[in-house]
Amino acid sequence: MTEKDVEQMLVKEVKKRKGRAYKFISPGINGVPDRLVLMPGGKIGFVEVKAPGKKMRPLQIKRKGELESLGFLVYCLDDPRQIGGMLDGIEHRVPTSPLSSVLY
Repeated sequence: MTEKDVEQMLVKEVKKRKGRAYKFISPGINGVPDRLVLMPGGKIGFVEVKAPGKKMRPLQIKRKGELESLGFLVYCLDDPRQIGGMLDGIEHRVPTSPLSSVLY
């Protein structure tokens, strides 16, 4: 099984759950996660997809830490059996209120 196979399985499951799994590319910033997963209800998570048994590179681990320090969920997916639990984690996270709803 290749990384592409795992990524396609992720995208398919996200769609089944009425979400979106956008390819995340950030020009000029290397090491960002592969997918931005958006789920109904304003739930968001980042996913770095790997072939089974492969691990994240040091720069990817650094970017994961940066995103997590901002309060985002970041997953490394290298086994299709992890997809359901990972999406459950994103879906059950309580989102913060958007700034537009804050009274000044």
